[in-house]
Amino acid sequence: MCDYAHAHVTGVRKNGDKRMLEKLAKQTAIYGISTIVVRFLNYLLTPYYTRIFEQGEYGIVTDIYALIPFALVLLSMGMESSFFRFTTRAEEAGGDVREGKRRVFASTWGMTSLNAIIFFILVTLFNAPLSRVMGEVYVIHPEYIMFVAAIVMVDVWSIIPFSKLREQGRALHFVFLKAVSVLLNVTLAIGFGVAGLYSTHFGVGWVLVANLIASIVTLLLLLPTTERIRPRIDWSLMRQIFLYSLPLFLGGLAGTATEFIDRQMIKFLAPSANSMAELGIYGAIVKIAVVMTLFTQMYRLAAEPFFLAGFKKEEFKEANAASMKYFVMASMVIFLGIVLFRDLFTLIVGRNFREGIDILPVILASNVLAGIWFNLSFWYKREEKTKYAAYITVLGLLVTIIFSFILVPKMGYRGAAWVRLIAETTMVAFSYYLCQKHFPIPYDIKRIGEYFAVAAAAYLASEYLLTWGNGIHLVGNIILFLSAIYYAIWREKIDIRALVKGILGKFLARVR
Repeated sequence: MCDYAHAHVTGVRKNGDKRMLEKLAKQTAIYGISTIVVRFLNYLLTPYYTRIFEQGEYGIVTDIYALIPFALVLLSMGMESSFFRFTTRAEEAGGDVREGKRRVFASTWGMTSLNAIIFFILVTLFNAPLSRVMGEVYVIHPEYIMFVAAIVMVDVWSIIPFSKLREQGRALHFVFLKAVSVLLNVTLAIGFGVAGLYSTHFGVGWVLVANLIASIVTLLLLLPTTERIRPRIDWSLMRQIFLYSLPLFLGGLAGTATEFIDRQMIKFLAPSANSMAELGIYGAIVKIAVVMTLFTQMYRLAAEPFFLAGFKKEEFKEANAASMKYFVMASMVIFLGIVLFRDLFTLIVGRNFREGIDILPVILASNVLAGIWFNLSFWYKREEKTKYAAYITVLGLLVTIIFSFILVPKMGYRGAAWVRLIAETTMVAFSYYLCQKHFPIPYDIKRIGEYFAVAAAAYLASEYLLTWGNGIHLVGNIILFLSAIYYAIWREKIDIRALVKGILGKFLARVR
């Protein structure tokens, strides 16, 4: 009788886990199908820019768009995760849940909006010294910095309203607004090129003009979704939010610095006389890894509100362990799809930028590890022990800085790629250690290791086939890629037909 009861409970739990993971997969797919289209349109600018700009000019674009994410994290102060967590608290508290959620929204939006205004004022006041610190090109064009500050300010104003759409499960509305922004940005950017504006003295500054116009239009379209709630800071609530978000803010700041400081290290430490050209090559190769970046992004959009909802402890552990395994499995397939057919992916960038294609596998591996680290972050966000975010990311930043001074002066942008991989590996290892020490989650390390081993074996076999000629190499790559996919499906006993039917059914239902 006891054995039967235990088996029944175990079966119910497994069915529950399956349903939760199916929900996460469907949400990821909804964000993914739409986000891939949107981001693909945005990445059309990469082949365009790398064909009309010289390496040094594209280096300016790479430099600027490495600084913007850092500024966004600085000014948002971890409020996105705080918004999700405190809206869940409002539901758990009962009472007037709607008013509780409105209060959280108004306060987090008010705080980030205030930060953005202060930031813009400070950049305006200290434009000249900032230009000297950032480099010669910005001394010549200090107006570039002002446009960047304006873009950052408008985008920060949009962060919490976009988070509100995610919290409400309005994925299609979220992606529609993102699509409008991207389409307008791409249209204006190409239009400015056709008009010959990039050949004027203002040069690549027109890239920023296009971005700013798109950001402003998106914000105006986003405002009706705020339900006429005004940004207003409730300081008693904000004190609680700060206690939760401060470690996330510090961790996010260090994490973003770790992710993007490699560009600055190339700019200041590369041995080449034209470090902006090296930066341009590096930035172009990073863009080739677009598919991996898209997958991680669409997973993040779905997984963050999903895992920060009110799961019971054991349900959370089992769901997170399973999602980690499937994330790695999918990431390895994407990794192989890009590295085995990288000759095709190199066409994304102009001919002058393809000399750095040898760092692509390193960049892709780094992106996979970044996704794993993101999966490992949910437990401390759920348990409100967000101080660990700061510990992990500060360690990653220190590793990045130390190894950059060692490798970048000797190897240039290739050294920066390896530094990125070393830093991500360190953060994953430390994150896993902290997780198992403080909140043990039964990750299937053996199965995850299998997927890494299969991907590594397929990649090495492909490199060996290069010596056999292009024809045999291509056929061999196709066989290797299909074999890896088949192995993953067979190993997990995945019913592809049922999964696709469920995802499409939910997607079409949302559209209707």
